[in-house]
Amino acid sequence: MLIDSHCHITSRPYTKDRAQVVRAARQAGVEGCLSVVCVNANLLAAKQARSIVAAMPPGFTVKEALGIHPHDAKDATPPVREYIRQCAEDPTTVAVGEAGLDYHYNHSPKHQQIEVFQWHVALAQKVHKPLIVHTRNAAADTLSVLQQAYRAGVGGVIHCFSEDVPFARRALDLGFYVSFSGILTFPKSHSIQAAARFAPPNRILVETDAPYLAPIPHRGKRNEPAHVRHTARHLARLKHWDFAHLDQVQRNNVRELFGF
Repeated sequence: MLIDSHCHITSRPYTKDRAQVVRAARQAGVEGCLSVVCVNANLLAAKQARSIVAAMPPGFTVKEALGIHPHDAKDATPPVREYIRQCAEDPTTVAVGEAGLDYHYNHSPKHQQIEVFQWHVALAQKVHKPLIVHTRNAAADTLSVLQQAYRAGVGGVIHCFSEDVPFARRALDLGFYVSFSGILTFPKSHSIQAAARFAPPNRILVETDAPYLAPIPHRGKRNEPAHVRHTARHLARLKHWDFAHLDQVQRNNVRELFGF
């Protein structure tokens, strides 16, 4: 039984068949997921997403995290921040984020992304919960903010890890886990695969980031929690572990970080 440590099960691509997606996950041996709600100026959508999590069927454990994606940093108004702060204090919320820096698209100005990322660090410190970090083409600035988080006693996870071994080493030194998505299964993802070999067993997670980044053999299609098994199997091969060992390692780490 696996846990998908990062997905967006409440997002729009699952509106018509979310119950079927959950059933498929359970049939594939996935017992639960961390559902990440990316909050923007549309607070109604965020509230609807939380109601979807609350209505999940028994037998499939769903925990919740909320944050402002770096794409939406420009929309981090006081009402949005206040809503996230209130949700972060709710015992049903297990993490803050995803938050971070994305200099690939720059949908929000860099200075706003950095300020909002730092705000998430302060919130995670206040509520004593882990931080879920998104980073793309922003390694130096991300590590700078993670250093601030480390000094504040904040840890968490680099989700959808897409960097290299030096970045992984630094993030691990700062108390963060590294989480591998379907990108790990892509043939040309050599630096990510090297980081997966390097990362210690007690700091590894596996995720889908569904509906995005489906692993091989589903690449290019809508991703879903059931597909986390493909990434997990690939990681097990890279680590020279049997699948049962990978399963136990990942479950222990998810429980330690997010309290599953």
